Parts: sequence; structure tokens; C-alpha cells
Amino acid sequence: MFSRKQSANDSVSEDMASKQKRYEALVNALHGDIYRYAYWLVKDKAIAEDIVQETFLRAWKSLDSLKDEKAAKSWLITILRRENARRFERKQFDLVDMDDVALADDGLSNETEIEHRELRALMANLSEEYREPLMLQIIFGYSGDEIAEQLDLNKNTVMTRLFRARNQLKEALEKANDSRGYKNG
Repeated sequence: MFSRKQSANDSVSEDMASKQKRYEALVNALHGDIYRYAYWLVKDKAIAEDIVQETFLRAWKSLDSLKDEKAAKSWLITILRRENARRFERKQFDLVDMDDVALADDGLSNETEIEHRELRALMANLSEEYREPLMLQIIFGYSGDEIAEQLDLNKNTVMTRLFRARNQLKEALEKANDSRGYKNG
């Protein structure tokens, strides 16, 4: 009986199969969360899909650098944020004269949609130092420790920013409600 020694090619193909399985598990587990974050970040379905695709392409290329599977979501979010920044590095903005643009008023379908839109607008008006930790907590449910690690900040700094962000939103909502004549109670 002849026994064949395992060649270097067999070892390489086994490594690739292992990497492929690891990558597929990563995509299956986190694609939805990464897409939701991208969509929240860019507010455009097509661009969000492109950024997510680029994120996972970069993840595939550097999958060997991911040592701790528990850190995969943070790792992918970091890649996604960098991909979004790269988009602006190479972006050439098309300028349009406002008089040449017809704007459609789609009208809002219900009160809840109005409230959500107002809240999103208020959140978008927060400075990035307050908005980003708040979004990581709201969208992904990250703890203060995880946000601190993700943004490379001290946990106390993160908690202070979250507190201030909520207070700024609360004040802005109260101000908006007062200007419309709404009162609680």
C-alpha cells in the first residue's frame, strides 16, 4: 500500500478552506449589524451596500489579523468607518444650482415617522464626539467599556459624553415641544 505524504499544496488548500469557513461565519453572523450601521452612517441604501461590500472585502484580505473572534464586530465597524472616510477622500462633489432642482414633498405618513425623523435630525445635530458614542450604544447596544475600546477613549470620557448627549437631546426635544405648544402631562 502506498501512502502519500501531505504536500505543501494540501496544507495550503486546508488553510484556505479554514479561512473560507471562518469568513463565512463572520459574514453570516454580523452582516445585518454592519449593514444597519452603514445605513445609519450614510443614509443611502446603495452607498451603504457598497461600503459594507468593501468592508467585508478588506476583512477577507486581513482576516488572519483578527485573533479574537469576540472582537469581530468592533473590528468590522472600524473597517467600515475607515471605508466611509475613504469615500470622501476620493469623492468629487457635483455642484448643482438650487434653482435648477425640483424638490418633491413626499409628506409624512404618520406621527411616529415625524417623531423619528425629528429625533434623527436632533441626533445628527449633536457634535460627533457625542453622537458617535450614542449611536454605538443605541444601534449596537455596546456597553461603555466596548464603546471606549472602539473609540480608543477612557470609559469615564465615554460615559460623560453619553450623559451629555442624552441631556442635549432632552433639552432639544423639550425646546421643540415648547415651540409647538406640546406639554407633558
